[in-house]
Amino acid sequence: MDSTNTIKGHNSRFRVVKQLLAIFCCFCGLSTYAQYHEIGLMVNTSYYIGDLNPAFKFPSKYYPGGGLIYRYNFNDRLAFKANVLYGRIYAHDKDAESDWQKNRNLHFRSDIFEISAQVEINFLTYEIGDPKRPSTPYLMTGISIFRFNPQAEFNDNWVDLQPLGTEGQGIEGYDDPYTLTQISVPFGIGFKFNIWRGLAGSVEWGMRRTFTDYLDDVSSVYVDPNTLRIENGLLAAELADRTLTPLNPDPDGPNTGYQRGETNREDWYVFAGFMLTYKIGKPRVKCPSTYN
Repeated sequence: MDSTNTIKGHNSRFRVVKQLLAIFCCFCGLSTYAQYHEIGLMVNTSYYIGDLNPAFKFPSKYYPGGGLIYRYNFNDRLAFKANVLYGRIYAHDKDAESDWQKNRNLHFRSDIFEISAQVEINFLTYEIGDPKRPSTPYLMTGISIFRFNPQAEFNDNWVDLQPLGTEGQGIEGYDDPYTLTQISVPFGIGFKFNIWRGLAGSVEWGMRRTFTDYLDDVSSVYVDPNTLRIENGLLAAELADRTLTPLNPDPDGPNTGYQRGETNREDWYVFAGFMLTYKIGKPRVKCPSTYN
């Protein structure tokens, strides 16, 4: 009798252990549940937050962008996504609310080329082509490498600003020129939904936290225009200071030393758009739901 009870007790505990292992396996994504790939396209627009748009105001101009998407679904809760994206950001002080910004009268545009690796976490179970799991909101984060190149319009031409050193970059006693290839941290929210069989769509809004204050070529203070003319050229001096009314009556350097941007406050950029992806591959192994 005791041995029978002991065997039953061992069997019961064994079933419990198997069930716990199965749950743990599913939760942690260690199973191959619903693994499949997706490839697709993204159509987006982009904007930025920085010295020329400190109040998170939407820009007066939007430019279309887009890119390629690859997604690997570990299970119905967790996915890896790789992006190759392009967008253009733009801002002008004339669109600002503050009189100080309007008087500063700076503007820029910059093309953004980004390669990123991201992790997506679904709020609900989701699989392309499964009518029982047709949609889900999700969170995403990861790491990106991006290339930018701020430009300003001068005499009907768009001029690259980084080589000019408008804040004294490259001059002895000033900072080195900033790097045009940088790292950012993307994070945001989205919504995935099935369209038809292996075809799915998603909308996403993702911010990029950068580690540079020069997406807009504006960061610190006005440099002596005479120094800029001698060291970096006449065009650098022209584009560094475009104020409508001088901040100081000194004719030789009316704005020298006055604040031009917000030092030590990094710029941000945003990609927002629609993705269309197609499922390739089929689920191989289903995660066991119960053990008898």
